[in-house]
Amino acid sequence: MNPPAGRSAASALSSTDGPERRDGQRLRGTGLRARLAIAGPAFVAAIAYIDPGNFATNFAAGSQYGYLLLWVIVGANLLAMLVQNLSAKLGLATGRNLAELCRERFPRPVSWGMWVQAEAVAVATDLAEVLGGAIALQLLFGIPLFVGGLITGVVAFGLLALQSRGHRPFERAIVVLFLVVLVGLFATVFRVDVDGAEAVGGLVPRFAGTDSLLLATGILGATVMPHVIYLHSALTQRRLRAEGPEQQRFILRTTRIDVLVGMGTAGLVNASMLLIAAAVFAGSALSGTDSLDGVYTGLEAAVDKGAALAFAIALLASGFASSGVGTYAGQVVMQGFLRRRIPLLLRRALTLAPALVVLGVGVEPTRALVWSQVVLSFGIPFALVPLVLFTRRRDVMGPLVNRRLTTAAAVVVAALIIALNLFLLADFAAAA
Repeated sequence: MNPPAGRSAASALSSTDGPERRDGQRLRGTGLRARLAIAGPAFVAAIAYIDPGNFATNFAAGSQYGYLLLWVIVGANLLAMLVQNLSAKLGLATGRNLAELCRERFPRPVSWGMWVQAEAVAVATDLAEVLGGAIALQLLFGIPLFVGGLITGVVAFGLLALQSRGHRPFERAIVVLFLVVLVGLFATVFRVDVDGAEAVGGLVPRFAGTDSLLLATGILGATVMPHVIYLHSALTQRRLRAEGPEQQRFILRTTRIDVLVGMGTAGLVNASMLLIAAAVFAGSALSGTDSLDGVYTGLEAAVDKGAALAFAIALLASGFASSGVGTYAGQVVMQGFLRRRIPLLLRRALTLAPALVVLGVGVEPTRALVWSQVVLSFGIPFALVPLVLFTRRRDVMGPLVNRRLTTAAAVVVAALIIALNLFLLADFAAAA
């Protein structure tokens, strides 16, 4: 059932239709406490932007091409800021998440098809996260990869259990793990000899053949994540209830700051991965440094044991946190498209199974991680195009509708991503 045309964002924030809908907490004042009440969703989304897939693609890019693809990381994170801001605003304005709006406003066959591809993206996402956690556990404790995958799945389920106490405990746990990743990588990047001139040169857009383009697509898929485009709108849709246009504008401004800080910090983490790899491994005699276990061994040999341990701990925190966020996003997608929920334990088992199969049959983990990110990049348009279509419509967004410049920028972003994916498809077809 479509919401009434022209419904204001303020009234939408208190929408209560549907069995899962409930009013958000009323915003009190516009001071620091109110800002803290609004902040948080962007950091939950941002953990997906520094998941083990990012480790695999960013370290592979730095090891193989030095600083060449640094511009891709910077550009991808700027795109992420725009996309996640639109997603957060959609939830604030409509009281619905992106998946719910797709179900309501698209023909049934279209929404079902979108749900199927979103579930495929969820599987690819979980593959990266579980593989990363399993690799980290093997590096730190010598645990077999298959067992490490099971442990990662269990920890993710434990993180989700925190939601029974409200959104804050879950968000705090994710932020703590985010900080572990941040500290682990920053502790190393400041110890290695980064070539400043070469790094600045890496901000100039260019490629070095098809392989570098494929890796750039993997970086894009690992950075702009389809499942958190859906998730961010769900994290903001019923968080707070605005009373009047002044509070509404305050919530929107604070949400933008939340996105800027969260995504900006994730961008710094991603850049640090490539800088470390470029400074330590590019052009060196060390072999195998385009894999995660090779990075660990290479850091131990080229820097010291502490750098290797910091890398492995950051990878572990990333795997645990992003796996929990990914499963949460899967629930949002299913509930939104189908109005159905399944027990979290069952969903965790379903999305965990493909990753365990990969671990069980002995597929090289880092290569599987990189390819999972390429798959994710192909899923971006299916979430991004509806997001742009909805946020440009006044009858959906009310006074929070996009400005023309914002919509134009979003259209350019979507077109670039789709064009890049079509180019890769044509290249694969020609090589086949």
